[in-house]
Amino acid sequence: MSFTKAQIITVSLAGVATAVGVAVATIQSGAMKQSDLPLAESSASTRNQIAGPTNHPESRQPKPLQAQTQAAESPKSPPQPAKTPAVQSSLVAGVSGPKVEPVVVTPPNSGCKISMAVVSDPNPPLNVRSIPQVRGSQIVGKLKNNTFVSVAEEQNGWLRITDPPGWIAKNRTESSCSNVNQQINFLPGGDEAIVKGRIIGGGTHSYRIRARKGQTMTVRTRKDVFPQIIAPGGKLLAGNPYEGNETEWTGKVPVTGNYTLQLDSNFRGYEYEFSVNLR
Repeated sequence: MSFTKAQIITVSLAGVATAVGVAVATIQSGAMKQSDLPLAESSASTRNQIAGPTNHPESRQPKPLQAQTQAAESPKSPPQPAKTPAVQSSLVAGVSGPKVEPVVVTPPNSGCKISMAVVSDPNPPLNVRSIPQVRGSQIVGKLKNNTFVSVAEEQNGWLRITDPPGWIAKNRTESSCSNVNQQINFLPGGDEAIVKGRIIGGGTHSYRIRARKGQTMTVRTRKDVFPQIIAPGGKLLAGNPYEGNETEWTGKVPVTGNYTLQLDSNFRGYEYEFSVNLR
């Protein structure tokens, strides 16, 4: 079979086209195979970028990061001691507790013999009556405030006085027991007492305090009168009323027993106040 020139040209062109198409297809196929790897790497890269830190607010995870940061940084700072209230000194061995306030000792003003009183009427002058009652009595005299009177008898809240003779209401006067003999007892844990009172008229106010041999006693006056300090055997340690004008005495007690702090008055009396410390 013979072909014309035109048919030969057409067949040749078709072959060339086929070869070109095969070549193109091969190239495209190779390109596609080569592009698979970059695409996979691009996908992995994209995932890495998404998983990594970002500025997008919703993608942040502050809590785990803070927890890791705190766990990493906590060993660097030393542990802080817990804040606790101050320990009371009384709870620490060898440290004394808070100081106990001094006990205040005053003399009694009833249940005892009254030898003198001083008038103190809120509505002076004070009436002196014939009998110890208001009804049926007669006013036999009047007394100004601050008048000292000698008392001979006490009855149901009335005082019988000698000048002028008659009865006056006790609650319109100030008075004190003529003689006081009282024991001083410190408060638990305490070592000091403040003694204060008043002697109206004559009398003796004595206060006893028990001390052990070798203890140190300190007596200080807080008013004008300093008490006599008398040892258990009767020896005067300080406070001689006829010598000097003492205001303080400190010394070691010579024996164990009751020591007496004594104040005497001869006529009108006085107020007194002193402290005694025993260690």
